[in-house]
Amino acid sequence: MSNTDDDPYKPSDIDISLPAAAAALSVEDRTDLVNALKNKLQSLAGAHADIFETLSPEVKKRVEFLRKIQSEHDKLEGEYFEERKALEAKYQKLYEPLYMQRYEIVNGVKEVEAAKNESLMGPEDKEEKGVPNFWLTALKTNGVLADEITERDEEALKFLKDIKWHRVSDPEGFKLAFYFDSNPYFKNSLLTKTFCVIDNDDDPILDKTIGTEIEWFPGKCLTKKVLKKKPKKGSKNSKPITKVEDCPSFFTFFNSPQVPEDDDELDDNTVEEIEDCMEKDYNIGTTLRDKIIPHAVSWFTGEAVQDEELDSRDDEDEEDGTGDEDDEDDEDETLEDCKNSGKKVQSSMQI
Repeated sequence: MSNTDDDPYKPSDIDISLPAAAAALSVEDRTDLVNALKNKLQSLAGAHADIFETLSPEVKKRVEFLRKIQSEHDKLEGEYFEERKALEAKYQKLYEPLYMQRYEIVNGVKEVEAAKNESLMGPEDKEEKGVPNFWLTALKTNGVLADEITERDEEALKFLKDIKWHRVSDPEGFKLAFYFDSNPYFKNSLLTKTFCVIDNDDDPILDKTIGTEIEWFPGKCLTKKVLKKKPKKGSKNSKPITKVEDCPSFFTFFNSPQVPEDDDELDDNTVEEIEDCMEKDYNIGTTLRDKIIPHAVSWFTGEAVQDEELDSRDDEDEEDGTGDEDDEDDEDETLEDCKNSGKKVQSSMQI
């Protein structure tokens, strides 16, 4: 699927139809996979279903009233999710002009006024446009995504111009769109990944994913590697044996999990592998949607990593029940130690 338009913000691009072969999962296959997950949840729920029957009549009446309260809460919660969707849609439109400015500056379409001043530029900067390797650097700075990017991937990701996302309603979910400049690796200028969920709230169940089929140039596929082995001694065939194998690559993200056509092959291990694959995909997708796209500049500069580390430390302190008091105790101990040794020290609070 190719797109020759340089404008990554055309609705026609983001809504373009994906090849049927990319979907990979039939309705029956998806149903089997989702039902397997539901059965696990139902088995857990069934273990507690008999509790109500063991209660006394008075307690049952109270629990029934509690159920009515829960129903009213769930109704309000449903309204909250609907309003949240509308609010997100409103702000997505407000973000668009900012994302457009970011796209233009990153890709050298538009210049920043300060950069136009020749006195601020060195001789080596005059031929450099935009912000080179902006998206590659932002992706590699995030731990979840860095683990997926190989050295071979980096050269291809240098051609990445922009990443966008938007909600889809039929079925519910969201779609990621990666816009690429012309490159020697694949023909596509747009790669997409769609996440279809059953319940689009705080606890969605991933139903399926649909990724673009990448049109690799000959010998440039980053998800496969060609192995050449010498024939065994005494073998009649003197030519090297060529074997193609899958290899780690960020671009496998655009593949969809393959469900066996034969139900007999859909055993517990296979279901678990597919679930693990889909969970990993969803983790990458939500990381891109919620962290990378809205805060790409902070990931590029590394500031986002510092923020996450601070948040992580705060969470750890809350779990351990420690915080400022421990910091003060540590500081008092340090000051006391220095007094005893005859040294002078400045408070760490003085910055």
